Amino acid sequence: MSQPSLEKFGLNRPESGDDVVVPFALETLDSRGRVVRLGDALDTIISRHRYPEPVARLLGEAITLAALIGTSLKFEGRFILQSRTDGLVSLLVVDFDTPDGLRAYARYDTDKLAEAVDAGRASPAELLGKGVLALTVDQGAHMDRYQGIVALEGSDSLEDVAHTYFMQSEQIPTRVRLAVGEMTERGRPGSSWRAGGVLLQHLPEHGGAMADLPGDGDFENDETADPEFTEDDHWTEARAILDTLSDAELVDPEISPERILFRLYHESGARVFDPQLLVERCTCSAERVEQMINDFTPQEREDMAVDGEIEVVCEFCSTRYAFNPNQF
Repeated sequence: MSQPSLEKFGLNRPESGDDVVVPFALETLDSRGRVVRLGDALDTIISRHRYPEPVARLLGEAITLAALIGTSLKFEGRFILQSRTDGLVSLLVVDFDTPDGLRAYARYDTDKLAEAVDAGRASPAELLGKGVLALTVDQGAHMDRYQGIVALEGSDSLEDVAHTYFMQSEQIPTRVRLAVGEMTERGRPGSSWRAGGVLLQHLPEHGGAMADLPGDGDFENDETADPEFTEDDHWTEARAILDTLSDAELVDPEISPERILFRLYHESGARVFDPQLLVERCTCSAERVEQMINDFTPQEREDMAVDGEIEVVCEFCSTRYAFNPNQF
């Protein structure tokens, strides 16, 4: 049975598909947030490197988290999520290039990972291990970088890490949900990786200002709003409702971000804004790599050459660049 149209609930545009972020506001609950849905962009990143299933899931969560945070930036720049740990996945890097570009890669120990999988010790916390997660906002060459560091203690999921980050850096009550799955879809051969995520924040100090944002869907239902709720009660309700959302719903291609929000918050009211597209895009180029090599001394470039050629492979997109050391 087909699902009913959301037009009668105030959505005056088609529902979003994959590779989008959809901002929203819960005005009666003093909260706002974003829903991210990733399809082809995520599958391209993961499939390019043929990551094992546990690594693919962890990297997918990291990409989803970076998209949730990075799409909040209101300037040209980058948001970088990077982990360095003693875990089975020693390095995660996700680079969000505003306003829409995503690229990412992971490093892991193949043999130790296989042993851990066989022994049933490949949870996200065990993959991450102990170390640090750095979240960096780079506003360009003429602006200072902002960086938040979260310690990883060997028992953290990326959702837990996100909650710690927001409490330390912004001191705003925040709830994050992340889900990644490998699915078979009708009309597509084989399986593909998908992900979904929600970031919800309590912002009572904004009051009515949230209503001034340019919205395009409005699941308003003021009759259900309880004027006796305190601000803390508003957050408790908004968070409790979000916690009913399942991983299956987050990654289901048949359930749009708008429909997720309506399922969750149609009674209290959810205002939905225009979707923002996301793409898989690497920023490497022959010119950039050449400039990097040019920064080395002639002797260092000579030492880098193999069979008379300097080869550089981009860790993000696996593109191969080759140079003659004598051309510099």
